[in-house]
Amino acid sequence: MKLTDAKLRTLTDPGKHFDGGGLYLEVTKAGGRYWRLKYRHGGKEKRLAFGVYPAVTLRDARARAAEAHALLKAGDDPGALRKASKVRALYEQENTLEAVALDWIKHQSSRWEPVTLQRIRASLEADIFPTLGGRPLASIKPGELMAAVKAIEARGAGELANRVLQRVKAIYRWAVTHERIESNPMLDLVPSEILKPREVTHRAALADKDIPEFLGKLSTYVGEPSTVQALRLLMLTAARPGEVRGARWAEIDLDGALWVIPAERMKMRAEHRVPLSRQALEVLRTMEPLSGDSELVFPSPNYRSKPLSENTFNSAMTRMGFKGSATAHGFRALFSTTANECGWNADVIERQLAHKERNKVRAAYHRSSYMPDRTSLMQWWADYLDGRKAGNVVKMPKRAA
Repeated sequence: MKLTDAKLRTLTDPGKHFDGGGLYLEVTKAGGRYWRLKYRHGGKEKRLAFGVYPAVTLRDARARAAEAHALLKAGDDPGALRKASKVRALYEQENTLEAVALDWIKHQSSRWEPVTLQRIRASLEADIFPTLGGRPLASIKPGELMAAVKAIEARGAGELANRVLQRVKAIYRWAVTHERIESNPMLDLVPSEILKPREVTHRAALADKDIPEFLGKLSTYVGEPSTVQALRLLMLTAARPGEVRGARWAEIDLDGALWVIPAERMKMRAEHRVPLSRQALEVLRTMEPLSGDSELVFPSPNYRSKPLSENTFNSAMTRMGFKGSATAHGFRALFSTTANECGWNADVIERQLAHKERNKVRAAYHRSSYMPDRTSLMQWWADYLDGRKAGNVVKMPKRAA
């Protein structure tokens, strides 16, 4: 005899009360009432739970039983499919874009400077996680990622849009490698086919004719001594701004006139040895009484345990009147241009700039550090700057190091 809503409302006897087709309501001695379906698959009797009455009504229970019977008719085990569905739901919950992205960032973090890691995470948190972060990786379509990066481009941040696209593609590649997703649906997304062409602009660099004015203003600049001396060392060594800002006394050998920057602080993750000219040594000896008791050569004036901020150099240059016409990173271009024009060996210059050899075959055989030549080059460069500061039109003879 089939169950009815009226009978269910008054049903209190413990036991199994069948509705037909294996569906029944099990009433416990404690008063609990649970929907069950008894069925056979593969020669074995099995049970499937449908929930608690009255939250699951008689009509709901019959509908679920009908779905289970349809699966049985097709040869599937509804219980096994439900378990697989639960496992998949848990798997997808653990493999959302945001969850996998954070694991990717953690895995890659030792390869990046802290400021780089911060930028990458911030870009994803601002432009990807809010709309796509909570979705399972496999559920996100290429068109959805395209829409996200186009929205970044639409607000005038084309370069950022390109970087975010590349970062998300890298996350998917990593996810495939680490079996967090079976295949990469973003594989065919090409920035040039999605984003508008952008004109590449290089960082503004100081021109040779502006050296006397810049050095003159630097010598009279009323600012933190650490900022002034750091800018001087930046020019004298042709190092990257981040390498100078993070310089540590433990890296400096004043007696040996050498600065050894460890691999973890270098862009190319290779140790870089920088010869120090007499003028560079003078900068460091000026800083000794100011920061010699600190780990950092150029600590922040506000937090001694932290280096000068990323914007310190360019802010100082702006106050000196060079906004838009020169940047701190541009000193490397000034050094390279001048040294090349004066005939110095291009390989020596490239080693001093810590540039990676682009030709892989040549890189495998060409490993000279050119230290004697680089020592001569950096002393020449420091003397050149002194001459230009004095207003001299320095015409160095062609050199072939």
